[in-house]
Order: sequence, then structure tokens, then C-alpha cells
Amino acid sequence: MENYNLRKIQIRIAVTLFASQSLTSAGLIAIATVLTIVAADLGGSEALAGIPNAINNLASAPAAYLLGLLWDRAGRRRGLTLGLAFGVLGAWVALAAVQAHNFGLLLAAMVGLGAARAASQLSRFIAAEVSPPEQRGRAISYVVLGGTVGAVAGPLLVDPSSGWALAAGLPELAGPFAAGVALYLLGMAVVWLGLRPEPLTVAMQLAAALPKAEQPQGAARPLPELLRQPAVVTAILAMSLSQMVMIGVMGITSLYMRHNDHELSAISLVFSAHTLGMFAFSVLSGRLSDRWGRFPVILMGCLILLASFGLAPVSTGTPLLSVALFLLGLGWNFCFVGGSALLADQLTPAERARAQGFNDVFLGLAAAAASYLSGLAFAAWGFAFLNLLGALFTLIPLTAVLLWRRGQRTPQFAVGD
Repeated sequence: MENYNLRKIQIRIAVTLFASQSLTSAGLIAIATVLTIVAADLGGSEALAGIPNAINNLASAPAAYLLGLLWDRAGRRRGLTLGLAFGVLGAWVALAAVQAHNFGLLLAAMVGLGAARAASQLSRFIAAEVSPPEQRGRAISYVVLGGTVGAVAGPLLVDPSSGWALAAGLPELAGPFAAGVALYLLGMAVVWLGLRPEPLTVAMQLAAALPKAEQPQGAARPLPELLRQPAVVTAILAMSLSQMVMIGVMGITSLYMRHNDHELSAISLVFSAHTLGMFAFSVLSGRLSDRWGRFPVILMGCLILLASFGLAPVSTGTPLLSVALFLLGLGWNFCFVGGSALLADQLTPAERARAQGFNDVFLGLAAAAASYLSGLAFAAWGFAFLNLLGALFTLIPLTAVLLWRRGQRTPQFAVGD
């Protein structure tokens, strides 16, 4: 494959995945903005408000693994299109649940939306596998950057879509779910039309063209063997535990601020700073991952998370909380992008979808556990203790990356290491 043609293909695939990520994350965040309100209304109790989100996270875990298996058989284009189709179905069922005032139907809808989220999240690895090792961090970061569009556009869609729903004779809060149906449909169309040629074929051609010293060799290894590789374990810990501590503290911050008499405008400001940290610097973390190596970026992410956990409980003021939540998002981004690139480096084309799907099982389980347990920890011991727990869990990937680095005897496939 000529370099010029390969570069054109990489750009086309990256643009397609960025557009798809932007559309689907906007739909998901629009729904998430009103989900707890709808859940409390349909369930008849605020105690049930967090259950739909927990089911969404739990559903994404097995879906990630099953989609990974499917993508090796059906290809990335068909597999991602099918994954996003679950989002269309889930948003449509949720819309029907709002109309029927049926809490059980809403919970069923979360299974489809969780599967779609798993597919969308896995798409970052498609960008990585069609890129040579020295460009994988940037390729992943461009897909993650699509979350910025969703973080901005999703909440902005809530008010107009609610107005459209009322005009159409639907319940007001049905609007964001209807917007979700439309955005997931658009995401499917973008993937089906734009993800050409088949990325799996491109990845195999690229692997055949790369020098053997730059990539793992041999037949596909079983998962137990992969999980004995220190770099694989380090990557999984970096992504899953940074996800867990980020969601745990982020999800409780609004309640903590409400307890301290903050207005909604102040809460929105803090969360805007958080989403800015999560997505806006993705290109930076990707470039640093390619230039400095995966190890320094993951290490930097862990240190940034520790700084966030130290700052957050110090003051109830909006400025300091904004800085702390910004750092929380930024630390997660560095761990997520660096860890994704590190994992992609360790796998042959035949191993990638299955192993990466298995990795994202941990992401879903970590998010579900954090969504549920953070509320219990906050209610029992307070916000400072929750941040202390976040710091303690962050020490696990921090220790893993230091031990992995120390134990290296031969160069890893991560560029710059």
C-alpha cells in the first residue's frame, strides 16, 4: 500500500469516526442530561433515579466483549453500524417509555443505549489499527475529541428538542430521546457511507508492510496469555481505574455543591470545566503519547488525577472546584488515550477486536461500580473521603506503570519507550 494512499485512507477513516463520535455522543449526552429527572418521575421515587444509568453502564460491559468478537467476523464497518443501531432502538424504546410513563420500559431501553455506547467507545481502536505505531496516539485522540462536540451540543439540544416535543403533542422530556434517535441514525449513516475501505483489511495490509520489529508477531494468543503481559495489564488498569475514579467523583460533585447551596449556574460552570478537561486536550495527549511514549503520558495522567483529588475537598468555592474537576477530566484523558495506545501496540490484527472488547468490559464494570458505590461512600463519609478513595485507587495504575517500566528488558512497541 503506497504511503500516499494509506494517508488518504487514514484521514477518511479518522474523519468518519470523529463525525460518528460527535453525533452519537451528542445524542447520548442529551439523553443523560434529563435521564435522572425522567427516571425519578417514571419510578415515582428519587431513590430510583440512578438505576437507569447503572444499567446503561452494566449493559455496556458484556456488549463491548460481544461486539469485539463480532467485529472480527463481520468487519469494523458492519460491526460499528450494528452497534449504533442498538442506540437507535434504545432511544426509541426510551421515547416510548416516556410516552407510556413506564419505568420498566425505560430500564429496557438502557440496555440498547449501553450497547451503542460500547460500540462508540470501541471505535477509537479502529483509528489506531489503521495507523502505524508512531501515529496511534494521535489517531485515538481524534476520535476521543469527538466527545467535545457531544459535550457541548448534547445539553444545548435539550431545550429546543423539548419544545419540538411539546409542539408535536409529546411529553416535554420526550424531546431529548427523540433527538437521540435522530442522532444515532445519522451516526449509522456516516459509518456505513464513510468507513471505506474496510478498516480491518487496511489494518492487515499495514501490519504486513511494517517491519517485524515494530509489531507483535505470531498467531492470535488466548486472553489468559495476553493478560500475563505486563504492558497489557498496565493499559487495562490505566483505562478502567481512571474511568472509575473519574465517574465516582464527577457524579457526586453536583450533589456536593447542592449541599453547599450552589446555584445551578455554578454547577454548570464546574461541569463545563470538567468536560473541557476530558475532551478538549485529546490531540495534545495523543501527540505526547506518540512523541514521549505511552509510559510518561499514563504517569502524567495519574499524577494529574492525584492533584485533582487533593484540591477538590479543600474548598466549596466554585473557582477551586472548577480547577479540580478540570484536572479530573484531564487526568482521565491522559490515562485513557495513553492506555488505549499502549494496548493497541501489544496486539496483532487478529487479536485486537476481541482483546479491546474485553478491555472495555472493565470500563463498563468500573463505571457501573463507581455510579453505585460513590453515592454510598458520599452519604456515609462525605466528599473528602470519596476523593481519598479516588486517590488510593489511582495509586494502582500508577504503581503498575512504574513496575512495568522498571521491568522492561526489551523495547516495547509503544513509540518513544
